[in-house]
Amino acid sequence: MGTRRIGLSKAVSWALRHRPDQLGLELDAAGWTSIDALVAELARHHRWRDLTRAEVREMVAHQTKQRFEIDGDRIRALYGHSVAGHIDKEPAEPPAVLYHGTSAQAVADILRHGLRPMRRHCVHLATDRNSARQVGWRKSPDVRVLVVDAAGASAVGVGFYLGADQVWLADEIPPRFLRFDES
Repeated sequence: MGTRRIGLSKAVSWALRHRPDQLGLELDAAGWTSIDALVAELARHHRWRDLTRAEVREMVAHQTKQRFEIDGDRIRALYGHSVAGHIDKEPAEPPAVLYHGTSAQAVADILRHGLRPMRRHCVHLATDRNSARQVGWRKSPDVRVLVVDAAGASAVGVGFYLGADQVWLADEIPPRFLRFDES
C-alpha cells in the first residue's frame, strides 16, 4: 500500500471511527455516511484537497485489513469505533476459539477482570494467533496472546459480532473464558 493510501486509510479511520463530528459527518445507526460527504469534508484539509471518490474506493478495495465497507454511495468503518453512541451490529455465532494480543504487563489484570472494551465499543479479537500478535505489537514489543473460549462465552450470552474477515468483536469477555497462550 502506497504512502498516500496509508495516510488516507488513517484519515478515514479517524473520521469514521473516532471524530466524525469534527468533520461535520453524520453517521446513521449502522455507522454509514455518504462517500461524497466524506470526500468533501476531508478535501477541506490541505493534504486531501485533491481527494476523489475513486481514490477512496480504491483505498477500500486494496486494504490489507478489511477496515471499511462500501455499499453503493455509502461508506462505514467495520470496527474500532470510539464515537459516542452505538454502531448497530448483527450478532453472529463466533468460531469456537478466538485470540487477543496484548502487552505482557496487561495479562494479569485481564485474566483477573476479563477483556473490556476500554475506550472502544467492543473488544477486538482475531481469528488466529499471528493476527492477534500483530495487533499486540502496536501496544508493546513484549506481546502475549490470550486464547478466548468464544463458544463458551457465546453460550452464556456474551454478544459476538463479525467485524471483518479476520476480526471479531465482543461486548466483553469474562475471565473464565480466557487463558494465556504459551505457544
